[in-house]
Amino acid sequence: MKYKSTRGRSFQDSTYKTLLEGLSEDGGLYLPLDLPKIDIKDNDIKNFTYTDYAEKIIGEIFNDIDKEVLSEEIKLAYKSFDREVLPIKKLDSLYLMELYHGETFAFKDFALSLLPKLISRALEKENPDKKILILTATSGDTGSAALYGFKNVKNTKIIVFYPTKGISEIQKKQMVSVDGDNTYAVGVRGNFDDAQSALKEIFNDKEFKDYLRDKNYLLSSANSINIGRLVPQIVYYFYSYFTLVKRGEISNGDKVSVSVPTGNFGNILAAYMAKKMGLPIEDLICGSNKNKVLTDFINTGSYNANREFYTTNSPSMDILISSNLERFLYYELEEDPDKINNLMNKLKSSGAYSIDPALLNNIYGYSYNDQETLEEIKRVFDNYNYLIDPHTAIATAGARDYLKNKDTKVLVASTASPFKFAGSIVSALGETCSDEISAIDLVEDLTGIRAKNFKKLLNSEIKQKRQIEKSDIKEVIREILK
Repeated sequence: MKYKSTRGRSFQDSTYKTLLEGLSEDGGLYLPLDLPKIDIKDNDIKNFTYTDYAEKIIGEIFNDIDKEVLSEEIKLAYKSFDREVLPIKKLDSLYLMELYHGETFAFKDFALSLLPKLISRALEKENPDKKILILTATSGDTGSAALYGFKNVKNTKIIVFYPTKGISEIQKKQMVSVDGDNTYAVGVRGNFDDAQSALKEIFNDKEFKDYLRDKNYLLSSANSINIGRLVPQIVYYFYSYFTLVKRGEISNGDKVSVSVPTGNFGNILAAYMAKKMGLPIEDLICGSNKNKVLTDFINTGSYNANREFYTTNSPSMDILISSNLERFLYYELEEDPDKINNLMNKLKSSGAYSIDPALLNNIYGYSYNDQETLEEIKRVFDNYNYLIDPHTAIATAGARDYLKNKDTKVLVASTASPFKFAGSIVSALGETCSDEISAIDLVEDLTGIRAKNFKKLLNSEIKQKRQIEKSDIKEVIREILK
């Protein structure tokens, strides 16, 4: 497979090289030169496991990776998941894809269990005499999944930068307690956008990249700017759709819609790409919290990041600059890099841009504040005796609002275990608690639903204690590489 940048001046002729580069040299994001159409046969629907779908779909895109190698790494990646890799829970017309049965209990595990293995293969094949530095900013779940995934991977260092405020105690503890020889979690005083913008500058800083080169390091990312993060996420939309076919909930070819809580637009972009690859998806439903820059964009065509940043009870969506929206716009704007450069230059200079809202007629945007999110958690529990986390609550609320004017079935991305946000669950159920461990105990008592490994996690030893200003990121990287 060959790859092109959304900004039109960078190309790569192999998957391995693209995975290693991460962000393209022209500042854009890589996409496959041609997205394949996926044909799932009746016999496949009957017999395929999750890893079979992964091998077929990832293999069609990463078609220049040896099939036996890819198969081996995919099987290893999902070996750490629960026996049922992706359960799907039916709530009337909603089908919740439980994307949190991996090692860190969030949907990021689907990509970040596989990406480190592929990057290690890529390094071995393309640059066996080099090491690789993975730099990643996180709004919560990416950080722990990346650290777990890259832990002790040969010739690799990974540094995750997380905001010191606004993430749950469990999310933070998952990152600072990872004890790999090559893993580093660094708190940045500020929000996710501060950390992400600083890292993007580093990826485009020729002098700093020369410094890394002198240290014998290549630079890459585990954020969803890396195509290796995005492609594995496409798989679970195909798997979920054809699981509904297998169960007799829908007929093959029936259209469904997809509801995703999103801040950086990667997870919903994977659904959009699945649609482009032939999956019968009718509409995309984008759920936002009080940081509703995406909802406003979808409803008006105007993207404006010049607004107050809010810390909410759905912290993984506390984002004002949605990186993956650039890939979506590239497809929607006739794959014209000049148009993308124009929009991204406007975003950089003024924090805003606009497009024709008519281009957004198959995507719906809804947003909910903290109180509305808690009310949705309680509504779902009261009606179904089923717990959802605050991010998933935004997706189910968006799906329900969408269905007021539509008659279809909706796949909902349930992105994290509710116990990662036990404090919010307690609040939703009308109680109070003093800390995260107490919250987990109380949720268990209130619901009769058991947590899984979280209390053990919260009692684990803290390994990483760095907290810095955004301006100190380069210096911390230099210190770590020494």
